[in-house]
Amino acid sequence: MMNHNPVFLYAMTAVSALSSLASCQRADRRPNIVFIMTDDHTAQMMSCFDNRHVHTPNLDRIADDGVRFTNAFVANSLSGPSRACLLTGKHSCANGFYDNTTCVFDFSQQTFPKLLQDAGYQTALVGKLHLEAMPTGFDWWEIIPGQGDYYNPDFITMDGSTHQEKGYLTNIITDKSLDWLENGRDKDKPFCLMIHHKAVHRNWLPELKYLHEYEDKEFVLPDNFHDDYQGRPAAAAQEMSIARDMDLVYDTKIWRKGDSTRLSGGYLSFLSRLEPEERAVYDAFYDSLAVDFHSRNLEGKALDEFKYQRYMRDYAKVVKTLDDNVGRVLDYLKEKGLDKNTLIVYTSDQGFYMGEHGWFDKRFMYEESMRTPLVMKLPEGFRRKGDIDALVQNIDFAPTFLELAGVEVPDDIHGESLVPLLKGQTPDDWRKSLYYHFYEFPAEHMVKRHYGIRTERYKLIRFYDDIDVWELYDLQNDPSEMNNLYGTEGYEELAEELKDGLRTLQEKYNDPIRF
Repeated sequence: MMNHNPVFLYAMTAVSALSSLASCQRADRRPNIVFIMTDDHTAQMMSCFDNRHVHTPNLDRIADDGVRFTNAFVANSLSGPSRACLLTGKHSCANGFYDNTTCVFDFSQQTFPKLLQDAGYQTALVGKLHLEAMPTGFDWWEIIPGQGDYYNPDFITMDGSTHQEKGYLTNIITDKSLDWLENGRDKDKPFCLMIHHKAVHRNWLPELKYLHEYEDKEFVLPDNFHDDYQGRPAAAAQEMSIARDMDLVYDTKIWRKGDSTRLSGGYLSFLSRLEPEERAVYDAFYDSLAVDFHSRNLEGKALDEFKYQRYMRDYAKVVKTLDDNVGRVLDYLKEKGLDKNTLIVYTSDQGFYMGEHGWFDKRFMYEESMRTPLVMKLPEGFRRKGDIDALVQNIDFAPTFLELAGVEVPDDIHGESLVPLLKGQTPDDWRKSLYYHFYEFPAEHMVKRHYGIRTERYKLIRFYDDIDVWELYDLQNDPSEMNNLYGTEGYEELAEELKDGLRTLQEKYNDPIRF
């Protein structure tokens, strides 16, 4: 017989209310963040941005289900500085990490993972850091030393020890990420997981199962592949030319026993990490390419274009494994029901040249390297889908993640929260221009130091240090940036307007290096 005692009912109601309150306290509904960042992946090699070269179905899933940023850029197109900008939400002049050759990141400074930790988030980082210091602000981390190795790579753990793991790096980073999601975190807390891949960094060593992919594809040569750099002395002075600077052994993997080039030692060191049976598979593929190459006696433009095709094919193979692993993360989140309340971000630390201007690498303020791919799948409560064309920059990640987490954004952060854009609102005072500053010279690839301003239509760059050269581009009429308009009659007023805008940005961000 049911007990209708009022005292009993009151007691049961009270217990139920307390239980519900405790449950609410445990179930923190602030959105999770999964931030996937690659190295040197460019929008040209992601099919939701450019379908000429490769198909990236899993990366495209994020764009199809969420938003695609069509004007996303970095503040300094170089791995370490870009990562420092990401973590701090500040330009290089404020975070202190200017270049890869002289700087060590100061982890005692404010970073968004620390602020998320303070707000009750669990934070984790796995993969490439490249800041010459051990990370802080993470409940768990496991990173690769320096640039890391694609084959049977080393990892540094939180106790400071280094160990080798068997397998292909992109797969292992994903394995570790999923293991933390499943077994390593407190599932009553919101989390921020940063998955940082080495892919698609030079020298583009593919997963062995994909060695034969793209071998039947002839990639379209960029119109400006044979650029003569007329009117652009800084562009002419670089050392990142496919024709002149791409190493036949290190980069295109054309090697026979006894062959020696400037970088062949590094190449053989990478291959030494393969197990004998793996090395046999690798050699069977690339040895046949070397035999074919040496039978053809290629010279001049034919040799240049051969190197381009080999570069594109190996790069595309590395992207294929990357795309597979993005799919694994998306599938896990969906399977576990985490996708509904998780912001999923995919981006790269900068863009890359896929033969444009005859180049590989990055560094320049020109579009292919300053621009970065950026797609997001939004958490529940955000209905925005499709393209967002506002000017955004990698310094914007920190304030975005903080606002999503309900954390006050510190006044000293340079970036702007993207949350209004994700809600379908573009504030009237949204930025009309971007600031860029590259410092690493003299160094690898010998790109001159430069800073500049980019608006929706125009770009003004000043190269300085051992050179003093200005460049001005009309991106609407000259998207490939081939025609330097600085000093051209009729553009004097525009140049001065852009200089005024540049001064304003340098003052705003307190960059001590100014013109």
